Amino acid sequence: MAAASVASPVPHHLPTSASTSNTSTSASTSTSTSTSSATSDMATATSKSSWIALGCEGSANKLGIGLIRHSTTSTTILSNLRHTFISPPGTGFLPKDTALHHRTEFVALARRAIAEAGITPADVDCICFTQGPGMGAPLTSVAIGARTLALLWDKPLVGVNHCVGHIEMGRDVTGADNPVVLYVSGGNSQVIAYAEKRYRIFGETLDIAVGNCLDRFARVLNISNDPAPGYNIEQLAKKGTKLLDLPYVVKGMDCSFSGILASAEALAAQLLQLGPEGAGFTTEDLCFSLQETIFAMLVEITERAMAHVGSSEVLIVGGVGCNERLQDMIASMATERGGSVFAMDERFCIDNGIMIAHAGLLAYRTGFRTSLEESVCTQRFRTDDVYVEWRD
Repeated sequence: MAAASVASPVPHHLPTSASTSNTSTSASTSTSTSTSSATSDMATATSKSSWIALGCEGSANKLGIGLIRHSTTSTTILSNLRHTFISPPGTGFLPKDTALHHRTEFVALARRAIAEAGITPADVDCICFTQGPGMGAPLTSVAIGARTLALLWDKPLVGVNHCVGHIEMGRDVTGADNPVVLYVSGGNSQVIAYAEKRYRIFGETLDIAVGNCLDRFARVLNISNDPAPGYNIEQLAKKGTKLLDLPYVVKGMDCSFSGILASAEALAAQLLQLGPEGAGFTTEDLCFSLQETIFAMLVEITERAMAHVGSSEVLIVGGVGCNERLQDMIASMATERGGSVFAMDERFCIDNGIMIAHAGLLAYRTGFRTSLEESVCTQRFRTDDVYVEWRD
């Protein structure tokens, strides 16, 4: 791959036999939780040459269910479906409303995923689900659905760390070997590198996540949540021409986004009161300035992590990772270092069930299981809590 080029989202080694589907609904700790199943079950798993997992994701406003097949030499996506809870402009999604959406849509989406994959429940080896981090009520709703499938079909459960799901899906889709990972989403902002069986966090947000900052800013200006506030901010930012002065807060390897949000909200209130002529800037200028400042902060800490671990690769994951401007800024930095950027489109950046199925199946094949008693979700399941048995 050319230096600092953005990798193709689906290379030849990851065929997709069923297209990703997206629909929407509008509205007015650690690995110690694993236990071994029966010895015969583990022996059967390790003696097979092909495995299928069903993954269930619901840590925020997206319900995702997907099926994936691993062989000894390849990975195949069988289905990857998603249904999104979208709140009205000017509002966020509340945990209770999001949980209700997930409970309402779970069965229908699971049926569709099985049908699109062209398999039967008997073909599934394990049921994987997001055990954390995320919003408590939505996480629990989807975990209940996963437990129900496991009991109905007599299949083992595998609890998956949401962040590790993003990383492993990104590695497999893009072919990145051992990259520094920039993980940016609505609930998480971390710079990560792998070392000694764990994904080590080199830097992270000190307060709110990047995606949460963008979402809350969008509410002030009543920017639509369909398909996502961050996406709509990105489109408006493309038309901005004036760079406004906003707080830039990097402390070592960590960032803070609460101050820049407060400043952007104050400027937004000024814009709404005075209008573009009176304020001296437009909505597009404000969106542009917010993006440029936040993304510059992320570029700085990512470059510092690359220098620290001696890596020439950057993998961008998480919902905010879809942003083309962020990808371009990271690519410019990587070019100066002679490095490469690996990024994905919305099928895999945005929360999805297939990433949970993939990471869960990697763990399942090493003998990892989650008993019903230990399948409780936790909102603060850190990335570095996971012992990554499947990597060298």
